[in-house]
Amino acid sequence: MKKSGAWLVRHALEQLGVRYTFGIPGVHTTEMYDELNKSNQIKPVLVSHEAGGAFMADAISRTSDSIGVLVVVPAAGLTHAMSGIGEAYLDGIPMLVLSGSTRTDTEAKFQLHEMDQQALMAPLTKATFKVETHEDIVPTLYKAYDIATTGEPGPVYVEVPVNLQLYKGDAGTVLDYTPPERLGKKPDPADIEAAAQLLAAANKPGIFLGWGNKRAMDAAIRIAEKLNAPVSTSLQGLGVFKADHPLHTGMSFGKASVPASEAAFTGIDAMLAVGVRFGEIASGSFDLQVPENLVHLDINPDTIGANYPAKVGIEADAAEALPMLADALDRIMDAPRAASPAALIAEKKAAYKAEWAAHDSGDKVNPGLFFASLDAHLSETAIVATDDGNHTFLTAELMPIRAGRDFISPTDFNCMGYCLPAVNAAKLANRDREVIGIIGDGAFTMTAMEALTARAEGLGVVYFIFADGELSQIAQGQEIPYNRKTCTVLPPLKHEAFADAVGAAFVGINTNNDLDTGIKQALDIASTDRPVIVAVNIDYSKRTRFTEGVVKSNLNRFDLGTKLRFVGRALKRKITG
Repeated sequence: MKKSGAWLVRHALEQLGVRYTFGIPGVHTTEMYDELNKSNQIKPVLVSHEAGGAFMADAISRTSDSIGVLVVVPAAGLTHAMSGIGEAYLDGIPMLVLSGSTRTDTEAKFQLHEMDQQALMAPLTKATFKVETHEDIVPTLYKAYDIATTGEPGPVYVEVPVNLQLYKGDAGTVLDYTPPERLGKKPDPADIEAAAQLLAAANKPGIFLGWGNKRAMDAAIRIAEKLNAPVSTSLQGLGVFKADHPLHTGMSFGKASVPASEAAFTGIDAMLAVGVRFGEIASGSFDLQVPENLVHLDINPDTIGANYPAKVGIEADAAEALPMLADALDRIMDAPRAASPAALIAEKKAAYKAEWAAHDSGDKVNPGLFFASLDAHLSETAIVATDDGNHTFLTAELMPIRAGRDFISPTDFNCMGYCLPAVNAAKLANRDREVIGIIGDGAFTMTAMEALTARAEGLGVVYFIFADGELSQIAQGQEIPYNRKTCTVLPPLKHEAFADAVGAAFVGINTNNDLDTGIKQALDIASTDRPVIVAVNIDYSKRTRFTEGVVKSNLNRFDLGTKLRFVGRALKRKITG
């Protein structure tokens, strides 16, 4: 069979169930884009910047059953997209990254965009490929997809030279895609039994869940209820155990966690950790008190016991292992553990909510009241996205991701600019669900032009911009040791004028009195398939528990001389101005 390389790319992507591609066409990809435009299944989406396209591809994978796909020009297109590819790589999100490349049918040097793209992409992907013949294209894309979606997921890069795209060549027998049997990594039954015995024997066990538990929620609930154990999650895992369950405490469980988590996890003598790496954010800057009796289950063996020693390590897919563990506990334990932390958790959650509500925000918007109003107006099946910044941890602490809702956020790569394009993609893939983003005003400026993409695609999304005029997460971190705000004060931006320029609606929420009407108005407008920019005059004067805890943990690591130097400098600056 003789086909052009571009046709073969389209065929393979259609076979893989791809629904959207993201990027900006260029001289090395125009043939691919022309083929994609012919597809009845795939919609190629034009973005304003390849970084936004990468964040959109990431969000497609997080919020749908289709893999996110980037189709970008080589060199500049790839370097622009690297932030989003890196986010997917460190967060364990599958993605296919396709680019064209220079001609391979000439010996001419210094072609446009000529560089070693395999070396460029190797550190940010699970694998890289450069196809050399027409016959290689389809099987290479199938292989790339399998690598991206098996084991710990991640992005895979495929480079297709432009001459292969343009010309017809012998493609051999073009096969349809046959998915491999995906049973996941099966656990060792002996490890499951050891874990069950350890947890059943504990006086006060706790459970810590990450994104890797996403497909094992029901089993996690069975285990939690059998053990009557408090359950906390990582930031990325906020939606893997729903906030309306009485054993759910919140994000993390140490000094940088909400009171419900800190209280419920105090004194635990055993822990089940699933699909979580104990990374810097999840662990409150590596300052958790993890019990010696730790059961650590993860599909990636390199994470097990990496930061905290595991008494029992289980290399497995949580979707395979947790039901087995739940069954084992049922065999060992006749009845659920009698002592329950549910009342303590409910009391601490209510007190923390009241603490925020009572905070005097003056003429600004109280974050606690904002999230209470948003929770009341938002549907039970909404998708909530955040960016990277102080607003991220306010959302984590104050916004319940109830049963039916989903939460997505940049985590380990921790990339600003993620939220706005991610919201767009989540809405593309979930037209029947409300999709909103909570975005810091600094992060908003990084990818704000992707609001044009939302308008062009008729996406009814709401971007809630927490506008305080600062890069507040870092500004707060500068306050104690430096008493200065260096490069964290933002130049002013007229959000209403920007909204008008890109064709979005605008709503201003200036005080607490505007909350209910403003949020309802924004969601109502979004239901007409128009994006809405909401500028929230947010009050950041009260710190999150996460920020307080992390600042204290890091200051405590300083030796005495360094502590005195930092404190002395801050005091001197405070006195002298």
